Amino acid sequence: MEEPKESLTFKGVAERLTLGITRILENMPGVVDVRFAEREPAEKRTLLSWEQKNTCILPEDLRDFYLTTDGLTLTWSVKLDNECVPLGSMMINSVAQLCPLLQPVSLFSLPNAPSLADLDWEEDDTESGTANAPAAPHFDSRSRIFELDSCGGNGKVCLVYKNCTPGVVAQQSEIWFLDRSLCWHLLTATFTSYYRLMITHLGLPEWQYAFTPYGPSPQAKQWASLYQPLTFSSELNLADPAGDFHLNRLDPTKAFKGKAKTPVPKKKQSTQCSSGSTAKSQGSTGRHSGGRR
Repeated sequence: MEEPKESLTFKGVAERLTLGITRILENMPGVVDVRFAEREPAEKRTLLSWEQKNTCILPEDLRDFYLTTDGLTLTWSVKLDNECVPLGSMMINSVAQLCPLLQPVSLFSLPNAPSLADLDWEEDDTESGTANAPAAPHFDSRSRIFELDSCGGNGKVCLVYKNCTPGVVAQQSEIWFLDRSLCWHLLTATFTSYYRLMITHLGLPEWQYAFTPYGPSPQAKQWASLYQPLTFSSELNLADPAGDFHLNRLDPTKAFKGKAKTPVPKKKQSTQCSSGSTAKSQGSTGRHSGGRR
């Protein structure tokens, strides 16, 4: 009798941890194979060891998350032509997989080998950022970057500590997205806000690109319009000044109604020919009358 109780307890924890998204996905049309991987909580000594090793203090909300579950993996698929196609994926790396994005240089590497640090060529006056865009992280020692999610190869979601000094413990962190062109985009200031964004977007492919100037691919937009139309339409600012959304108000009774046959217009040549024939007939009658005279 203890095993069913434990399974029910875990179901309750999973339901609260995912904010009820598993139940929502299971009720969506076409969604199949919703899987939530069960994980044990991380130990406090593991978190302390990570902080000492990387000279960083984990954010309080991320620490609480790891003390509840050591990472997160939630996947779901859709059924197309009697085949299950993997689509959504929500993932947070475990503490052991929360590794630095920039690995230390190996002793066996070439002295002039290129690295990501070579991309930091900006001038000092652009490092502070602008009023609209915050300063982007650096690939050198000025920033400490740790990978939270690999995004299936479409980029990387990272926990970033900026303005770091060697030997000094970093405390302030943000969540940034590194796209495939190695450009940085700020997602949220806290892990809790990012977690809510991930749940809201259902882990759809390339959802992080909605926070970039160029947006997701057309295929990703189609998936987003199918499985989260409210969030998707609000992000694209589809509202007009009057407040109405440009929704697809398709009326099947009018759209698929048979087309009425339109009358074919008469050709101009036929009118010209008729006028010419009448002129000829008038000329012939005139000749006959003249002959009689």
